[in-house]
Amino acid sequence: MEEKKPLSQFGVGPYYAAVSFVMTLTALLLNHYRLLPVIHLSAAGLPIMLLGLVCLIVAAVLWCNAVITTKIARHIRQNELVTSGAYAWVRNPIYTAVMLLMWGLLFLSGNLLLLVLCPVYHAVMTVMVKQTEEKWLAERYGQAYSNYCSKVNRCIPWFPRDGWRK
Repeated sequence: MEEKKPLSQFGVGPYYAAVSFVMTLTALLLNHYRLLPVIHLSAAGLPIMLLGLVCLIVAAVLWCNAVITTKIARHIRQNELVTSGAYAWVRNPIYTAVMLLMWGLLFLSGNLLLLVLCPVYHAVMTVMVKQTEEKWLAERYGQAYSNYCSKVNRCIPWFPRDGWRK
């Protein structure tokens, strides 16, 4: 049987990260120079800022665990399906980390209007991953990947359903 070539280590991730970063930076600059309306809810100020910090912390933890601790690049080169570490909490921890980083920055801006970008980032990531990497992984790993998908969320970190284990 012919050995399958490893998947790309980067996939569509750099495009998602670049577009998200440019959109966030643009929104923050427009906000900073008062070129956008500002919507503040004084009572929500501190909770929104704290939520922004939580997003940044979770993003850092997910990214470090997926890239450094789990050593995802090595697993990709070896054609291995990774379901442990950050991958036991969320199927796409690196993309999720990018999304949460952008959400955190938007929350920290203090302008509730900018938060309309949060569901946009989530929707773009969901469509992008479903149309590319999930298809590749399903083809590559078959039932093992289907079982994994049934237990672990695509982009929102959570405890695995039914005690998923590798």
